[in-house]
Amino acid sequence: MFSGIVETKGTVVRIEREGSNYGFWIESSIAKDAYIDQSIAHNGVCLTIVKIENNQYLVTAIHETILKTNLSSWTVSYEVNLERSLMATSRIDGHFVQGHVDTTAMCVKVENADGSWYFHFSIAKEHSKYIVQKGSICINGVSLTVVVADEGHFSVAIIPYTYEHTNFCHLVSGDEVNIEFDILGKYIVSYMDKINTNKVG
Repeated sequence: MFSGIVETKGTVVRIEREGSNYGFWIESSIAKDAYIDQSIAHNGVCLTIVKIENNQYLVTAIHETILKTNLSSWTVSYEVNLERSLMATSRIDGHFVQGHVDTTAMCVKVENADGSWYFHFSIAKEHSKYIVQKGSICINGVSLTVVVADEGHFSVAIIPYTYEHTNFCHLVSGDEVNIEFDILGKYIVSYMDKINTNKVG
């Protein structure tokens, strides 16, 4: 379980392929404290450390993960948002994030607001029901509040600290991002869908 508060960034230094799986070697300051089998959110994707060498560690992404995320677009030197899992004593400064990416969205516009930034995204219309104005959403592992939510489109605002300390500073129109919808919202939508289905039946 995560909170969507990015601790630091890491850099992809090597990519390995084995069958349909991708192995990503990540260089980061948290590698020195990492351990085998540890779960870390990478751009919001929960991946498990399988090997550690000095200030680098290896995580593996299986085919299902590659299909649901933007990991296939990662290249050497790509910067990744990192967050280690919550401790029982941690304050939850963001919102509950599982590290289970639901889908991807496309950045369509970055708007400089003289001290903050608005990021606009397009998303498949069938996913719009999970996004509500002023609600929580996790983008590339960052817990954010939705500013505008329309069918097939939503936007968020970024403060300078978040812009500088995450890979949002590199995000441009045309880039794909990982999206995890708020877990509470997903449960509610699922429950209501089942009720409506039973009523129809």
